[in-house]
Amino acid sequence: MKNKAIFLDRDGILNYEIGDYVCRPSEFKIIPGREKIFKTWQDLGYLFIIITNQGGISRGYYSESTLNDFDQQIIDYYKKYDIVITDVFYCPHHPVIGNCFCRKPDSLMIEKAMALYNIDPTQSYMIGDRERDVEAAEKVGIKGILVNSNIDLSEDLLIL
Repeated sequence: MKNKAIFLDRDGILNYEIGDYVCRPSEFKIIPGREKIFKTWQDLGYLFIIITNQGGISRGYYSESTLNDFDQQIIDYYKKYDIVITDVFYCPHHPVIGNCFCRKPDSLMIEKAMALYNIDPTQSYMIGDRERDVEAAEKVGIKGILVNSNIDLSEDLLIL
């Protein structure tokens, strides 16, 4: 039996989008209020997987260690509510520096997650705040849901 997943962009969906790269711990703030809807989705059997472009790494704005610290904060935050973030996939590349197949709107990160966790794309969703998030998901048959950055997801996403 295949799993179903909710793929989540990070900046603007899980932590506040600040309009530029989130580089320092003082800039990284988790958006509260998603716990109830995430718990509902988890109880329905969805895995949560973060899919995020992090081109600031290749540009030297922050390190992979800093990125991992931010991601661990998200994992620990949701763990307090018995919500499991199954995995985090990130692309460290930036298109100014070089092309790759993992950076959204390409779908390699999602494809790797689907293979690793045996995910059925027809039962899965991608929630993002950029067209590239939706485009990456739809390339592999996942329904993409575009929302505004930094909003309360509980009201807008009761459709799942």
